[in-house]
Amino acid sequence: MSAQARSILLLAFPDVQLLDVSGPLQVFASANELLAARGLARPYAPRVVSADPGLVTSSSGLALLSHSLRTVKGPIDTLVVPGGRGVHAASADARLTNWIRRQVGRSRRIASVCSGAFLLAEAGLLDGRRVATHWSRCEELANRYPTLRVETDPIFVRDGDIWTSAGVTAGIDLALALLEEDLGRSMALAVARELVVFLKRPGGQSQFSATLSMQKANDQFGELHTWMGEHLGSDLSVPALARRLHMSERSFMRHYKAETGMTPARAVEKLRVETARRLLVDTAWSVKRVAARCGFGNEEGMRRSFIRLLRISPQAYRERFSIS
Repeated sequence: MSAQARSILLLAFPDVQLLDVSGPLQVFASANELLAARGLARPYAPRVVSADPGLVTSSSGLALLSHSLRTVKGPIDTLVVPGGRGVHAASADARLTNWIRRQVGRSRRIASVCSGAFLLAEAGLLDGRRVATHWSRCEELANRYPTLRVETDPIFVRDGDIWTSAGVTAGIDLALALLEEDLGRSMALAVARELVVFLKRPGGQSQFSATLSMQKANDQFGELHTWMGEHLGSDLSVPALARRLHMSERSFMRHYKAETGMTPARAVEKLRVETARRLLVDTAWSVKRVAARCGFGNEEGMRRSFIRLLRISPQAYRERFSIS
């Protein structure tokens, strides 16, 4: 291991969510493996640490082998605080919260995954900051810590040197963003491909994809939604969609709204906005080009949809969520 390797600490505690730890850990480990295979120094030195060293049992029953907090010496590059069923007991453990508080001056950046935000909040690190957590815990987090600016939609949020993310797999997206900040976009994409991540998601991506939010148990419109997502620049009017399913417009409208809980027009708008969000962050395309690619017709049409659904303009969205 290179002496210059960045120290990555992942905190563990009883009943921690396993993937909150193992997901980010594997991102950094994969970066090490890819660069070592090229004959280059491993950039990261990751370790799992806990108040009590030894085996820490996760909420899934699988135990993690951890090092004592007392063994942590010298500066820390990145501290990752996970969540899980045991987060409230961990928040009540003064050893943990005091230790986290002391790492502010030692760490270049601190991140939480899922309900790990409760631990950072209890340690006083999130006061006045924009914060993300799992969608099901947003209201609880906001009520318990009213000075926080809890954002319910993004999969992760960066506020200065503090990063917070939504639940479980969003920790992988967060770690990929940290990796991109360190080693560049090409390495982050290489690790994403190595992990067979379907899509490297920007922080502003919604915790629920538009397609997922429209899926139901019956999902009679699943194939149509897939086709719509692949043809956003096509005619996606009610008459065109009804013809594609060989249904009358009236019947299509009635069945579609009953199945998805929204009108076809709103579904099309959500799909177009979701794709536009990704392109604004992942590409250098102009707003005009993104609007055309996503079928908005013009920039003003896209701006109106962004304001209606996200309460932010496309340009402001790009400025907030682009890493570079």
